Amino acid sequence: MVSNVDDAGLLRPEEDAVVGLHLFATQKSESTSRSCALLSCTTKGNTSMRSIQVPDSPEVSASIGSSRTWSVCASGNISCSKVDGSENYALFGGKGVEVNVWDLENCAKIWTAKSPPKNSLGIFTPTWFTAATFLSKDDHRKIVAGTNSHQVHLYDISAQRRPVISFDFRETPIKAVAEDLNGYTVYIGNGSGDLASVDMRTGKLLGCFLGKCSGSIRSIARHPDFPVIASCGLDSYVRFWDVKTRQLLSAVFLKQHLTNVVFDSNFDGEGFKPSVADPSLDAEQIASETEIRDKEETLPVKRKKALKKDEASKTKKATNENEASKEVSIENGLNKKVSIENKSSKMPKSKKRSKRSKHEVLDDAS
Repeated sequence: MVSNVDDAGLLRPEEDAVVGLHLFATQKSESTSRSCALLSCTTKGNTSMRSIQVPDSPEVSASIGSSRTWSVCASGNISCSKVDGSENYALFGGKGVEVNVWDLENCAKIWTAKSPPKNSLGIFTPTWFTAATFLSKDDHRKIVAGTNSHQVHLYDISAQRRPVISFDFRETPIKAVAEDLNGYTVYIGNGSGDLASVDMRTGKLLGCFLGKCSGSIRSIARHPDFPVIASCGLDSYVRFWDVKTRQLLSAVFLKQHLTNVVFDSNFDGEGFKPSVADPSLDAEQIASETEIRDKEETLPVKRKKALKKDEASKTKKATNENEASKEVSIENGLNKKVSIENKSSKMPKSKKRSKRSKHEVLDDAS
């Protein structure tokens, strides 16, 4: 655990929080074999390389040995950092801080990107880098960086200080960038939950991953052996995707905002037991159980469709009945009208008869 206390024992301010960590796989010091090196970087650019002594007994806590500290920026805020595959170089970038590459062995800056030119109105807008990575683990000279203005830049430090390729991706800031094992494909995630793969040799969009995330993507990791990537973000889900088909394989809800995801390359599966009642279940039984579970999960959708069909049939039946009742009422109204007309046509005859009867009475009286 990295505490919020600097090397001098003073409490680090809140605006200078740790934003980058890297635990070296190779040994960086000449001490015993039970030691490792840890690189940390803060928002203000205070970077340190610590040697951590790991005790033989698990009851004894680890101790920090020698350390080196330097600053990677004079102004601005660091928001992204990355160590290359050889663990000899590291890059840093952020808000008001151009991407720069450092030699970790000598703690010296070997390259920095050139600031963008002024626009047509003569206004200078500093770049805000939000994510960056090395394009290949075997080559530290090519860098892919994403900006807050939804742009992706490819830098070649052996060629020039300006981007070699630049393109826009969607309309929200780039929040995560990860490289593929082939050395030319990168995976990009933004603040609106879009995830895509891009061929950086041409800047062509290879395709978007199906199944949009409901929150900002903050980290992407490529599995070292299988064609799988993992992504996490502010929607509290860790999602696993197939690199070839770009289909969603699985999603795990972890009940909190997630900012980083990694694969354990040393995990071999030994000692891992599936969470089933009978540990002797084989792969076919487990697959059948997952199929049954998937069918059970999809049942509510079918019921909803059936309910919708029933409601549609009921409404259709009700409308038909209403139309039939309207027709009957119209027919009854017509019949009543006809009967009224017949009565009115008969009324004058009765009046004539009554007049005639009156005349006959008068004649008899006379």
